[in-house]
Order: sequence, then structure tokens, then C-alpha cells
Amino acid sequence: MKLIFAMVLAALTAINVLGATYTQTDSHQGSGFLKSFSFQAISDPTNGRVNYVDAVTAAKQNLTFSSGNHFVLRADHTRVHSASGPGRDSVRLLSNKQYTTSVTVFNVRHMPRGCGTWPAIWTVGADWPNQGEIDIVEGVNDMGPNTATLHTNAGCTMPSSRRQSGTATGNNCDSAVMNNAGCGVKFSDSRSYGPAFNSNGGGWFAMERTSSFIKVWFWSRTATNVPSDVKNGITSVNTDNWGTPVAHFPSSSCPIGNKFGPHNIVINLTFCGDWAGSSSVYAASGCPSTCVDYVNNNPSAFINAYFDFQWLKIYE
Repeated sequence: MKLIFAMVLAALTAINVLGATYTQTDSHQGSGFLKSFSFQAISDPTNGRVNYVDAVTAAKQNLTFSSGNHFVLRADHTRVHSASGPGRDSVRLLSNKQYTTSVTVFNVRHMPRGCGTWPAIWTVGADWPNQGEIDIVEGVNDMGPNTATLHTNAGCTMPSSRRQSGTATGNNCDSAVMNNAGCGVKFSDSRSYGPAFNSNGGGWFAMERTSSFIKVWFWSRTATNVPSDVKNGITSVNTDNWGTPVAHFPSSSCPIGNKFGPHNIVINLTFCGDWAGSSSVYAASGCPSTCVDYVNNNPSAFINAYFDFQWLKIYE
């Protein structure tokens, strides 16, 4: 009996270890991004003052380009736009592959900044909101810190108390309530978004997704506690060694396995729209004029409205 118990215990221990260990299946760097993502030249679902362009237009205007281990995605910063014309040219990328149980690590040097900007790195299912959405990086108008958020259909809530370093901004993930605010977690590290993120050299965002939970971490480039497997982008990672996540979304009152389907990764930069362009949000940011007028008439304000990725690695 003791032998059987020991064997069962060993097996359970192995399962727990393996559950937190993932092997790299995809690695994107430099020009590799454009081989693994597609351009979405679509109308902005968030009603932004943006014109998402196709691959040919992006290349012609230098809105996406690579050099060595740099991949840059940016918006136009040269044209004044009329109120009656399309919005500011920008890019929305969608990964060609979909993922379920996985760990995704983004090594980002720079993120878009400026009044009216609404950059995001996120994952989403084909049938929104029934297959869910996970926002890993998102904010507006240079107002940090970062917020990670889940959006689902009805029947997914988060406990008010859970082990995370961030602060919950809402616990009902249902997109049909609270104007689709979702169940968000605001980061505690001011270096996680906007000008503070950029001035510290960027950092690493990581998201672990299983059928039991979703977790998000952040480490600034200047942090002293960056796990070596994250920092070096090695071929396997063990999330058990990463410490307390900034955001923890457990399945205790949300059947994650049912609420989140296969997800594509999305990287985009929009302007104004439902969040950044909200009159109360824009005014609170201290930005001038109205959001739409500012974005239309001040192209030079968006010279720094760009992402610079060092790499993206996915583990399964």
C-alpha cells in the first residue's frame, strides 16, 4: 500500500511539474513577423479614427518594417486628415496560427505613445464574444499603468480575492454589461505602459492560458527579477518559477475551457474610438482639443506611435 501511495504521489508531482513546463513551438523575430501574421484591412470594431491598411500599403508607407531583431509596427505620422475622410493609416495584424493551452511571451522595446492612441496586444476567438478575448497589453492616451482584461459571453465572473499583484477593476467578464468593460486587472508597475515603459527600455509581457486559469505577468527591462527563461527566450519555460502573476483569472466561477476557444494573436494600434475617444476619458488624460480633431490635424504628434518588438515566442 505504501508503495502504491508513493507511486501515485510521484505521478501527481510529475503532472504538476509538467503542467507548468512548456516547449517552444513558434518564434517570431524581425521579418519573421510578416511571415506569421496577416494584415486585417477592416473597419475598426471599436469605432476608432483609424484606417487599417493592407500589406502593400503598409510596406509602401513604411508602417511595418524589420531590421535585424527589430520588428516595427506604426501609424502614419506625415498626413493631415480631413474630417470627412478616412482615419489615420495604421496596422492591425492577426496571427496565422491559433492557440489554446499555451504560454506567450512578448519582448517589446517600445509601444505607441501619444494623445488619442489606443495600442493593444491581445488574443481572440473567431466567434466573439462566445470564444472569448484576452487583452494582455492595452491602454489609452499615455495613461498607465497597463490593464489586462478578459471579455466573454454571460456566465464568467472572477472572485473578489485572488493571488495577484494587480488590482481588479471589475469582476464580471460579460461583454454585454458595463459597456463591455470586462473583468480587468490594473498593473501595479508604472513601467508597464506608455512613456514610462519606453523610457525604461520596454520589457516582457507573458500570458499563460490553461483550462483552469489565465495568468499575465510583466517584467520591466530594468527589473532585477526577470526569470532567465523569459529574459533569454530559451526553448522551454517553467511558469512555476515566475512568481505571483500581475493578473490571475481562475476558473472557480468561470468555465474557462468553455468560454475561450482557439485564439489568434492580434497586434494593433487604433485612435480615439469607444475608449480613447470617450469625452470623459480623453479629458481626464489632459490631452488637448477633441480626440478626433487632434488625431486628424497633428501628424507629427505620432512620430512615437509605434511598436518595436525584439521577439515573440509561443510555448505549448
